[in-house]
Amino acid sequence: MTAQQDGRPVIGVPAESLTGERRVALVPRVVERLPAMGLDVVVEAGAGRPALIPDSAFVAAGASIGDPWSADVVVKVNPPTEAEIGKLASGSVLIGFLAPLTEPDNVERLRSAGVTGFAMESIPRISRAQSMDALSSQANVAGYRAVLLGASESTRFLPMLTTAAGTVKPAAALVLGAGVAGLQALATAKRLGARATGYDVRPEVADQVRSVGAKWLDLGIEATGEGGYARELGADESAEQSRRLTAAISEFDLVITTALVPGRPAPRLVSAEAVERMRPGSVVVDLAGATGGNCELSEPGRTVVVHDVTIAAPLNLPASMPEHASELYARNVHALLELLVVEGRLAPDFSDEVLAASCVTRREES
Repeated sequence: MTAQQDGRPVIGVPAESLTGERRVALVPRVVERLPAMGLDVVVEAGAGRPALIPDSAFVAAGASIGDPWSADVVVKVNPPTEAEIGKLASGSVLIGFLAPLTEPDNVERLRSAGVTGFAMESIPRISRAQSMDALSSQANVAGYRAVLLGASESTRFLPMLTTAAGTVKPAAALVLGAGVAGLQALATAKRLGARATGYDVRPEVADQVRSVGAKWLDLGIEATGEGGYARELGADESAEQSRRLTAAISEFDLVITTALVPGRPAPRLVSAEAVERMRPGSVVVDLAGATGGNCELSEPGRTVVVHDVTIAAPLNLPASMPEHASELYARNVHALLELLVVEGRLAPDFSDEVLAASCVTRREES
């Protein structure tokens, strides 16, 4: 008798199809908690292999290996392809990064398929939803990895070194954007011995920058927005910010950019002139490559050298650390499932602000 015949909701975990993706939506440590919620788990064969999790680990945690697409709830990392949407059962639930602002056609396909979709990126940034905030968990990974990438591309040490041959001064690192990724980048750069400085158009985050041991770069331009994000700058503000940043950037050996505006192209913070002014051997790591890049000279998905400055614009840094990135994401999914499942059955309460905000398409009951 299958789990569905038993009346227990089934959670399906498919393999991610995006090229280069190594994360998986659930990990064994989380899977083993789900039976106590009245849930069964079906994992697609090989789904965890890119994250170095064998099928046997999922089975030992209580999952079965099989077809995840017919499950009551399918959990993914990346937005589904059109072909994957076609595999979903009408009346099922899909959880994942669904890109509702940038891929609205996908949301419409889910609606037409009768699928209720919960977008992890739409979880509101409120205190009670912190455990479900996948944007933050994955941004932590990206911020950490960005500094390691910058250090590996740099021609200079990050820390100060005192040797018999003399003393090497520490590198100066500037992080543009003091959200979760930016703060993690600042903390990591500081731990590696760099002189870390943070900048953001939201002046209220200055204390957070200082709390990780970094200095605050004050350019005198403020743009506090809603939901913890910066608002988009006006044309005059943007031009003045560019002028002041261009002058400041030349003093740094490593620049990491993390500035994003939801649903809009990334703001341009590092001009071609700023890159030209940087010392040869300096590095720019642009974490906004997927939405056009914060650096004027970035080529999304590539690492290039311009004016003897290395510019890296990786598209999916969390996937480069699949073990911990998957574990953190799985915990986020588990926290959301705890809202969706009541006494062993799927019973989402859409009056709950978390579910209301994250639900991007809902199957209407007949």
